[in-house]
Amino acid sequence: MKSFWQRATLGGLAAMGLAFVAGQAQAQPRNQITIMREIDADRYDPHRSTALAAGEVITMLSDTLVSMDYDMRTIRPGLAERWDVSEDGRTYTFHLRQGVTFCDGTPFTAEAMAFSLNRWIGRTTPRVTSPVAWRAGDVKEIRATGPHTLVYELNRPFSELLPNLAMFFGSAVDPATVERLGDNFGVQGFNGTGPFCWDSWTPRNQMVLTRHPNYRWGPPVLQNQGPAHVERIVWRVIPEAASRVAALQSNQADLTQYIPDAFIASLQRVPTVTINNQPNYLWDTYLGFKVDRPVANDVAIRRAFHMAVDRPAMVRAVWSGNAQPARGLINPTAQDYSAAADELVPAFDPAAARRMLDEAGWTMGPDGVRVKDGQRATLTLFAINNLINQRLGEIIQQAVRQVGIELRIQLFDATVAWGRLATQDFDVLFLSYPYLSANDALNLYWHSRSRPTPNRMNWNNPQTDQWLEEGRAATDPAVRAEAMANLQRQLNEASAWMNIAHNNLNLFSTRRVEGARAHGLYGISIYKGLDLRVR
Repeated sequence: MKSFWQRATLGGLAAMGLAFVAGQAQAQPRNQITIMREIDADRYDPHRSTALAAGEVITMLSDTLVSMDYDMRTIRPGLAERWDVSEDGRTYTFHLRQGVTFCDGTPFTAEAMAFSLNRWIGRTTPRVTSPVAWRAGDVKEIRATGPHTLVYELNRPFSELLPNLAMFFGSAVDPATVERLGDNFGVQGFNGTGPFCWDSWTPRNQMVLTRHPNYRWGPPVLQNQGPAHVERIVWRVIPEAASRVAALQSNQADLTQYIPDAFIASLQRVPTVTINNQPNYLWDTYLGFKVDRPVANDVAIRRAFHMAVDRPAMVRAVWSGNAQPARGLINPTAQDYSAAADELVPAFDPAAARRMLDEAGWTMGPDGVRVKDGQRATLTLFAINNLINQRLGEIIQQAVRQVGIELRIQLFDATVAWGRLATQDFDVLFLSYPYLSANDALNLYWHSRSRPTPNRMNWNNPQTDQWLEEGRAATDPAVRAEAMANLQRQLNEASAWMNIAHNNLNLFSTRRVEGARAHGLYGISIYKGLDLRVR
C-alpha cells in the first residue's frame, strides 16, 4: 500500500499550501533571497550545537581556518592563507589572512582564532562543552604567536585534522561579543567574519541576515570571494512540505533542500524550478544492532536482516529512487572506501537466510517466529518518527517476518526520541548521519570509548580500537587506508549494522536565483551564499 506522500500529486499538495502563499503574497524585495527549511535550531553557537539547522546559517555568519572543495576531499584556504605541518604531524602553523574583520568592524587576529578554537574544545572560561570537541584532535595547545600566526599543537598526529577544521564547529567568533552575551551568544546575537551578519531571529519563524559589506576573503572554491551579491538572506521555517512546494512554485521563496523525494519527479517537469545535485554527498541512513542484547547479539540474526531485505527495491519505495542502495558501511565515493570489504556483506537471499537460521539453531515456532533456547527472535526498534522511518519500518518488518524474525517498532517525536535512545532499552535503531571519509565515519561510531553514544551498538572490540587509533594517527595515507580496510572487513563480517541508503543532496531553486550549487559539507547545501544572485 502506498503512503500518503507517494499517493499525493504535486498539484494536490501545492493546493494544500495555498494558505501559506496567500499569507506571503507580497513580492520579495529586489535584492533579497528567501531560503526555506523544515525546522529551526535552538541556538546558533558553533561550539554548542551540532544541528544541521544551526550549521547552515553559521556557515554564512562566520568562517573557518580552511575550506572544503566540492569534491568533499580537497582542502582549500579559508581564514588561513597557507599552513605548515611539522614532520611528526603534531604541529600545524597557520598563516592567517590580513585585513579580515568581524561584522562590527573589529579586526580578526590570531588571538581571536585561538580563543574560538579553545572555546570549541572547552578550554575557555566559562567552559563550553561541545559534543564534537573530539573533531579538533588530541590538542596540546592552540596559541597565537603573532598577530596573524596561529600554532596548533597536538599530543599525537590526527590524520584528518584539516577536514574537521573546515566544518562549522571551528568557526571564528568575536571574543568580546561572546563575553558580552554570555549564554545568549547565538541566541540574541552573533559576531563573525562571514559574508553575512546577524540581523534578527524570530525562533521557529525566520532568521534574517544582512550583507557584510567589507567581506573579501571568501574561499577559493567559490566564484565570488566577496562581498556577497545579495543584500539580505531570509532563512524561513516552513514545517509543512506542501507549503514549501507551493512557495517554490509561486516564487514566494527561492531555495530549499527540504523537498520530499516523492516530489522530485514532478518538480523536474516544472520549468521555473532548477534542481542541483551534489554527487559527492556523504550522508547515510542505517539500521544498527545493539550487539550486547539477547537475539541481537547473534550474528546469524544480524546477517539474516541483510539477506531478508531487498535494499534496492526498498530505496525505490522509500526514496522514490532518489538515493543509492548501500551495501557496506561506507559510500564508494568516500576516501578509504574498501570495495573488497563490501563483498563480505550478505546479498539479498531470503531462502538462504532461512537455511542459515535453521543451522544456527533458530527453530520456527507455530506463530511463524523463531525460537532458540527458549528465546523468541523478537527485536524492538527505536527511531525518530518521520515519513522515511515509518516506511522503512514497515518494509523491513514485513521482510524479516518472512524469515521468522519479529520486529516491533516504536517511533518517537524528535523532541523525545534522543531521550528514549538514551535509555538503551532497544535492540535495533534507525539513524542517519553525515561524514567526511571512512576514517571519520568509523571513528565516530565504533570505538569502545564512544559507548553508549554515539556507539549505540555497544560494539567493544580491542582490535577495532587498535585499527581506529592507527588510522586516526596515521601520517602516511597508505597506512590509514589499510587500517580502514581492515575495519570495514571486520564490521561487515560481523554485520553490526545494516547500511540502508546513501542519501542524495538536492538543492531546489527558482529561476529568480543564479549561482545555486549544492555543496554538502555536514549536509549543508548552500556554502557561504557568496555566489547567489538575483536575476
